[in-house]
Parts: sequence; structure tokens; C-alpha cells
Amino acid sequence: MKLIVGLGNPGKEYEWTRHNIGFSFIDYYLSKKNISIIWKSKFQGLYFETNINGEKVLFLKPQAYMNLSGIVVEKFVHFFKIKISDILVISDDLDLNVGNYKLKERGSCGGHNGLRNIELCIHTREYKRLKIGISNDKSRETKDYVLESFSKDEKKVLNDLFSELVNVLDDYFYTDFSLLMNRYNRKNR
Repeated sequence: MKLIVGLGNPGKEYEWTRHNIGFSFIDYYLSKKNISIIWKSKFQGLYFETNINGEKVLFLKPQAYMNLSGIVVEKFVHFFKIKISDILVISDDLDLNVGNYKLKERGSCGGHNGLRNIELCIHTREYKRLKIGISNDKSRETKDYVLESFSKDEKKVLNDLFSELVNVLDDYFYTDFSLLMNRYNRKNR
């Protein structure tokens, strides 16, 4: 069983903010797949279960706010007996420009509090990530910047990017992760 975790904050006021790009991409992906979705609630998370490539897949949007995402992820991992190697976390990344992304097999949280909490709760950094660029405005406080909405132009760029990321996630279910990284990772532009 695979667990695809999109990170974000619950509530209408956070929709399409930079920090909620994980939620936004999961919603986009499932809508493009024309899957009839009924979100269920468990352990402070909204989840949807389906089958892809003959394997059960859970899509999860933690509802405990970004900084407590790991508490929700840990409960799903234990309850559904999910291997760490079968987790993919989709999050925002300040170090990547809008329109860029990076697949990573493991690593540090890079200052991202949602990822930091996941590492704390599941006791490892060895989970896969899809990091989506939100750019960085160093003249602003980070905590304020990540809770801002994207501009109209940025939303257009993200719509094109999300179309590409649908292919990336499709391939994730059929491809070895190191091959996936080699195929899709590119320089920040």
C-alpha cells in the first residue's frame, strides 16, 4: 500500500496559499484522473483510498495544521501498516522557483516545519518527497510569505506545472524512484 501525503493547512482561508501546494496538487491530480472522490475522515486527516497499478493507494491531507502533520502521518502509517519506503510527501519548497519541482528519496527537512514534524513522528528521514517550488521573498517574514496566495501569473505557471506533475505521479506508481528522479529532476530555472 502506498501513502501519498499532500501537506497544507485546513480551512478555506488557506486554499491556494503557498504552504498549501501539497493539498492543491492532490486535488488537481485526482480531478484529472476523473475519479469519483469521497473524502473520509480519520485521525485528523482527510483520506481517499483507490487502486493504482493493482496496489492500494491512500491519498492523505492532514488536517492538524502544517506543523503537526507528522502526528497524522504516523497514525496512518501504523493503522494501515504502511512501509516507510511506500510514503511520498508532497510539499512546498522556498528554495525552488515557482514552476519548478524536485523529487528526493530522503534528506533533511530543510527548515520546513511540516517535514520536520513528520521526521520526528515517524523517526526517519528516509521517506520520498515531491517538493514544489513556491519561490522566496527574502524581504518578507517567511511565516507570512508562505501563507500568502499565489499571484494570477503564478497560478498560470502552476497550472502548467501541475499538468506535468500528473505524469510524474503517474510514473511514480510504475517506476523505480531513482529512475523517476533521473527522468524528471532538472535544474531550478
